Amino acid sequence: MPEPAAVARRPAAAPGARPEDEVPTESWFIKIGKMVFMYVAMQFVMRQLTVRTTTEVKDAEGNTVKVAAVNTVPPYSERPDRLDEGAVYSSIPQKIAPIWPDNKQVDIIVTISQSVLPTPLKNTPKDLIVLNEQKFGIGNWSDTRTAETTIVVPKSVQNNGTLWGHFYVALTGANIDPTQPDYDPGSAYHFVYPLTQYIPKKKVAKTRSLLGSANTTVEEELEEEEDMPSGPIIANYYHPNVSLSFIPGSETMVFPQTHAAVRHYLQLERTGARDGSGQNSWYYPILYVNTFWQLKSHMTLLNDTVKTLPMRIDLNNMAKWKFQTMAAIDLSSKEAARQSAFGTPLPGGSDGSEIEMVKEIFIDTNPILLTVTILVSIAHMILETLAFGSDIAHYRKKKDNVGISVRSILANVFMQAVIFLYLVDQSANTSWMILGTQGVGILIEFWKITTVVNVRVRPAPGSLIPYRISFEDKHKLSETEEKTKEYDEIAFKYMYIAGVPLLLAYAAYSLVYETHKSWYSYIITTLVGSVYAYGFLMMVPSLYINYRLKSVAHMPGKAMMYKFLNTFIDDLFAFTIKMPFLHRLATLRDDVIFFIYLYQRWVYKVDYTRVNEFGQGGDDEDEKKEADKKELPPSAPEGSEQVVGSNATKASGSSTGAAKKRK
Repeated sequence: MPEPAAVARRPAAAPGARPEDEVPTESWFIKIGKMVFMYVAMQFVMRQLTVRTTTEVKDAEGNTVKVAAVNTVPPYSERPDRLDEGAVYSSIPQKIAPIWPDNKQVDIIVTISQSVLPTPLKNTPKDLIVLNEQKFGIGNWSDTRTAETTIVVPKSVQNNGTLWGHFYVALTGANIDPTQPDYDPGSAYHFVYPLTQYIPKKKVAKTRSLLGSANTTVEEELEEEEDMPSGPIIANYYHPNVSLSFIPGSETMVFPQTHAAVRHYLQLERTGARDGSGQNSWYYPILYVNTFWQLKSHMTLLNDTVKTLPMRIDLNNMAKWKFQTMAAIDLSSKEAARQSAFGTPLPGGSDGSEIEMVKEIFIDTNPILLTVTILVSIAHMILETLAFGSDIAHYRKKKDNVGISVRSILANVFMQAVIFLYLVDQSANTSWMILGTQGVGILIEFWKITTVVNVRVRPAPGSLIPYRISFEDKHKLSETEEKTKEYDEIAFKYMYIAGVPLLLAYAAYSLVYETHKSWYSYIITTLVGSVYAYGFLMMVPSLYINYRLKSVAHMPGKAMMYKFLNTFIDDLFAFTIKMPFLHRLATLRDDVIFFIYLYQRWVYKVDYTRVNEFGQGGDDEDEKKEADKKELPPSAPEGSEQVVGSNATKASGSSTGAAKKRK
């Protein structure tokens, strides 16, 4: 065993060299391959160990007996007349197999009725038969059928009743009518499915004229509130398009383990037949009544005024994986909407309408525009992040208040907060992405204030409020900063002269001619209307300061470019994403500011090869030099240039001529 001293004297390995006793690490591909191999091997071993030649079941007297285990379901044509000896009949089958092969041709008839009980087809009026197709090929992807008609709405359906669809399917040539004596359940089946949907109504905010509220007494308002139901209002809706899809390629399934959405469309063998074990059965070809693309916005609310309705039925084949995906999403979204309507909170504050909003985008948007929107959505998130990062970096590195309109920042915080409150007030028409972006923007604007001025709480003697918020300069202002402050005051003076009369005029118009939910809603709507209409005035002080200083060097160039690029992306979003109309108009008014800013950048050239007149620029080079100095030994080499004095490292607005060119 070596001595400790000997161990301590062992030379260290060279950088990048691997010790001799170090075991080389395996790549992730090898590790993943080993894990997959072990999983497959374990599954194989478990299958071999769980295969049984016999199984234990209980007979009718409760005695445990052993019977031959059945691992596969025999064809329906080979079903036994009676169960095996000792087998027990299961009312719920364990395994189910297709009753017909996929390559069969079928006849299909669809009728509408007020009742779930079938009517003999020979007695059914022709106007109630909405689809009648023969020799449709299950698994033939090119075989598609379409039928269009107009139906008369029954009185019971007008009064919140259900319109039932009766679906008759049979092998070509077989008797399709289940009411006839020669009907064979082995070659035909029938089921019913509702063609109307009971959906909770969205609560519509009740608005009224605030000036006319004096005519309504408090008692009348209380009576109206008592008449309103406390729970959700369920209404009957109808969609004119019905899509029917057969699902070929079906195989043996374990019925109790089947997904609820798939089990909803399974039609089991009607006579209750089982195989010899009494545990397994068969199912008919799946006919998927596709309601996935039936949006509520495209539906008709049924009442006594609706006399006739159009109907279009499309018949085709659908891949199994597509059916399972669409059925699962459809069931989940409808269940979420139902729970939300009954007051159950959903994750993330959702109301169950997000999936429907996505489907609306896919249906109502041009495919080319939709593709472009998806691509620019990614660009929007990237640019939004870069804009936030550049804005923060700019204000962190800024050494003075030259060119900064403090009043604009304060006004922007107020406007952003007003817009956020308005979006929350109109949350039913607002995407969560819009709300999240607006909230992050408010936080950054609050932080900007702390970088420009000191925010203090000072006592306010003689005032109703004992304390006030004070904004104090961080240091003694230079001559250029004083000019910036003066130009800021001038710009805001003219803004007040132009903006206040417009705000008062809009407030008066809204109060007289528009309805509102409450006085709070009126104030928020009026303020946000003014912000959206005249909000571009908040950028005017910065543009005015640029004009008086004849420079744009103090502006956060990168952040401005990112934000303006996002403005054009918002123009595209305005046509695809759900948002209030005023917010949609606001995306267009920012384009005007962008072009004025581009003109100023063209007129007031910025020399990026020197430190500008506001002490900005060269930050990266200074940081690099400081990092290089830290790496050098304490004694500087001969001939090195020494810089003396603080004025050599920073130029201010008062000493513009001292700025040096970069090497």
